[in-house]
Parts: sequence; structure tokens; C-alpha cells
Amino acid sequence: MPIKNLLEREGLHVELNNVNLASPVVSAGVRIRVLEADLPLALRIVENFEIFAVPDTDVISEKRKILVPTDFSECSFNAAMPAIRIAARLKCEIDFIYSYITPVGREDVQLSDVYDYEMADVEASHMLQTEAESLMSRFAERIREVMKEGRIPVVKFGTVVTEGLPEEVILEYTRENKPVMVVMGTRAAQKKESELIGSVTAEVLDGCRVPAFTVPETVDSFGLGNMKKVAFFCNLDQEDMLALDALYRFFPDMHLDVTLFNVPRRSFRKSIVPARQTADNLLKYCREHFANYSFTLGSVELPISEEQFRAPDGKMDYDLLCMPNKRKSVFLRVFNPSLAHRVLFRADIPMIVIPV
Repeated sequence: MPIKNLLEREGLHVELNNVNLASPVVSAGVRIRVLEADLPLALRIVENFEIFAVPDTDVISEKRKILVPTDFSECSFNAAMPAIRIAARLKCEIDFIYSYITPVGREDVQLSDVYDYEMADVEASHMLQTEAESLMSRFAERIREVMKEGRIPVVKFGTVVTEGLPEEVILEYTRENKPVMVVMGTRAAQKKESELIGSVTAEVLDGCRVPAFTVPETVDSFGLGNMKKVAFFCNLDQEDMLALDALYRFFPDMHLDVTLFNVPRRSFRKSIVPARQTADNLLKYCREHFANYSFTLGSVELPISEEQFRAPDGKMDYDLLCMPNKRKSVFLRVFNPSLAHRVLFRADIPMIVIPV
């Protein structure tokens, strides 16, 4: 039973029902039972098989890791601070990754010039790699200094310098290494809109199959450990439980005040159960299964903007946005971006996006 083995490997207690051991044949009536408290995690594992499945190779990393892409800016340095705090809480290691792009050849290069051009290209690529490794070394030393000062926990970390487009390199790393989370820094909303900076983060949010945590440059990254209020966007379906369970696993020892915001679907289908009753049922479920958190229901208007999350005195009313992110085809991602993609460009609030 591959599913049974998969769930047991993740630490869940699993029992099989309706198995005929006297005549062991494949039966459509076989049931896999788990504890009620483990149901959200079991659903998340089964419905996201590619995240939890054992890789083709027999070698499996013994250490869980958090991936932190960097471009050596203050923005990415600020994102490293909460990433290290989360790593310490979850007993994970950190991998800082940087990718550089090699020069692209000119289309008008003559056949007789190919060898000379290739040699020059190799030299330029080597220089870029050397410079990137030097910058990464200085970045790592800066992280160590902050750890020595006691401003962040001491966590083991490594560095990766490679060639390629940043978004492709990040997504490839997540597919091969299955990190616990990706933590990325983002620019201020106005800069993202005007300079289109943040497109790499948006690409990662749309294509990543592990949770992604975005940290705006305007946020005090050293103070994120004191966050209290969370805005959770839901569609009142099964995926909400999966995302809430993932959030709880990341911050199990924190007492968070979570407001559940029902985001209306564009393609609304009339349900047998009224939306209000479904929301009340979700609220009841949350209060029963996530004891450390408190839950309330809230309302939100589309399109979502930062102003909706400000208190009357103008201060930000929420410390973290959290939302499930369903897989979409490339076509849909272009013409109908995910909610996380859209919110990324409109709000300067830390956000955790959980694939479901």
C-alpha cells in the first residue's frame, strides 16, 4: 500500500480496513483510517503526492532545509532574519542561493569568430562566478556577525551559487530538494508596480509546490517574531483545512489571532449548504483542532488592497497574510493570476502562501 507507507513515513498512525489476508487480492473496499487530529495533514500529503513522495534516487537528505534566495541587497538580508528564526523553531538548516546570468551571444557572430567568442564567453562566465562567490562569502559573513551579536538564533546554513534565471533556479531547487519553505524578500508595493521588481517572487509563488514566505522591505524583519494577528483567506472548502494545518505546523508554539476571510469565487456555484453555515462549520473546526490560536470571521472586498487591513489610526492591523494557493496551468497563470500573485503587488504585509 504506497499511500499507507507514505503516510506512515510522515509520522501518522495508519490502519487498513476490509483487507482480506486469506485471499490477498486488490479490493475497491479497502479503507485507510487515520486519527481525526491527523486528517488535515493526511489529506495534504495524499493530495500533494509530488511534495511528499520519495525521490527516484535512494539517497534522501536527512536534514530539513529552508531555502532563502538572495541578491545580496538589504531586501534579501531582511528576509533572512525571519527565515533563520523559523529554521531555529523547526530545527531546520538554511540554504542561501544566488543565481547569475551569463552573457548571451550576439546573433551576427561570424563562423570564423566562433572559437574566439566562445573563449571570451567562458572567461566572462568564470569572472561572473568568481564575483558571485565573493559576494556570497561576504553575505554569509554578515549573517554570522548578526548571529554572534545574539540578534538572531544560531542556525547552521550553507550557500549555493549557480548559473541560470533566478525563478527557474529556485523552482528547480524546490523540485529536487523539497525544502520546508522558501523565504523571499520583496520590494515596497509602489516600487513593484513601477519597476516590475517582484516578478521573480510572483513566478515562484505561482509555480512553487512548497510553502513560500514573502517579507517586504518596509517591514521590521527583526520584529516578525512578535506577530500576533493573521489574515487567512479561504474559499470555504477542504483546502482551507490543509492550509490551516500547515500554518499551525510552522508556528505551533505561538498564540495567533486568526481572522478567516471568505474570498468569493469568480466562478460561483450555488452550494446546498449556505456560505454562512459553511463558514461557521469551518470556524468550529478551527477552534476544536488548533487550540493555541483564536479564530474570528471577517469580510473582505475585491480587489484586495492594503487599505482594508489598516486600523482606524492608519497602522497596519495584521502582521501576516496567509492563503492557500491552488495549482494552475501556465495559460491560467498568465490570464488569471492567483490571489497571492495579485496581493503581492498591492500590500506591504508579510505573506505565507501554502500550495494545496
